[in-house]
Amino acid sequence: MRAGSEGLEGFLERAKALHQGTPLIDGHNDLPWQYRLKSQRAISKIDIAERQEEVGLHTDIPRLREGGVGGQFWSVYVNTELEGADAVQATMEQIDVVYNMLRAYPKDLGLALTADGVEEAFRSGKVASLIGMEGGHSIGGSIGALRMFYRLGARYMTLTHNKNIPWADSCTDAPAAHGLTDFGREVVREMNRLGMMADLSHVSAETMHDALDATESPVIFSHSSARAVASHPRNVPDDVLTRMPGNGGVVMVTFVSAFVSDRVFDYEKALEVERQRLMLEDMGGDGKAVEAGLARWKEENPRPQATLADVADHIDHIRDVAGIDHIGIGGDFDGTESLPKGLEDVSKYHLLTAELIRREYQDDEIKKILGENVLRVMRGVESASKGIERGPSEALLEKGDR
Repeated sequence: MRAGSEGLEGFLERAKALHQGTPLIDGHNDLPWQYRLKSQRAISKIDIAERQEEVGLHTDIPRLREGGVGGQFWSVYVNTELEGADAVQATMEQIDVVYNMLRAYPKDLGLALTADGVEEAFRSGKVASLIGMEGGHSIGGSIGALRMFYRLGARYMTLTHNKNIPWADSCTDAPAAHGLTDFGREVVREMNRLGMMADLSHVSAETMHDALDATESPVIFSHSSARAVASHPRNVPDDVLTRMPGNGGVVMVTFVSAFVSDRVFDYEKALEVERQRLMLEDMGGDGKAVEAGLARWKEENPRPQATLADVADHIDHIRDVAGIDHIGIGGDFDGTESLPKGLEDVSKYHLLTAELIRREYQDDEIKKILGENVLRVMRGVESASKGIERGPSEALLEKGDR
């Protein structure tokens, strides 16, 4: 067996059988961004019908098949430095990447716009392909743009990325709005009306609570873990987890090493302190001294490695606090450089399932984690949208908080 799978051999057959019967739906994969970085968005330059380890990708069709992936939310992230019309245009280009993937690999990838569509694609032997927007900067302050992105197929929007936006605070920026502004609450309500899931990964705890207060539909965390297990601010605190049963939402546990292991998170904080120290010493230099100093520091301080078991610990905790109905999977493959031992790429999901079996999770519980919980949330959001009346005037919605 490969690294990270020790002791799980006896559980793999049952794990693979569970994946065959229930679509594993991953909440977040950044392959479209990698196309933007590596091939100027040209699908023809990176053929994911073939294995792509050599170009540094975590994702390709052979490995999606090996991992038993039944559904994938493809992230259409764009840089947070972009604003207004530039952000809207770039997001449209990333959605175009997803549609180009679908056109290039029609036998393997199938567009899904609803929960029923996910199940239909899965039954036909395809990876159900969904679109998730990562960051409210993508709408450029326009509710009209939000509505058009929904028509283009986006089925969730993460309210922020790593930086605050005018109407919502990020968890990795200094508080400004202290949650959602009035316009931010209108964005959430419009998403409810459209049938688009509000994704609370990346947002501050205050924004999480404000969104839960404002929403009439279940929410998701597309790629976040539990802050009580690993203290990274990207994770979900217990006072938010306890609200999940009342909201009906789901936390899709991520695999990013610093989010699942305090050993790795502490290492990254220490590395950044050393970087800042070296930069102060090298003020006015060409940066080579900083690079050399960091290389020495890394040699003297080997990076710790998160493990598959660390990820399972987050699942255990969310089950204990929020309940089994509020857990999903959101790996963040191709959006991070550091992944746990045993979960190095999209071929490895079976190993996590096997670990849950080893921990005595029942088949019906595992099926919920793999995809049934997310399908329930999608159906809840779809159903709620049908009963929501039009909100404030168009003029108020478009004014925003500028």
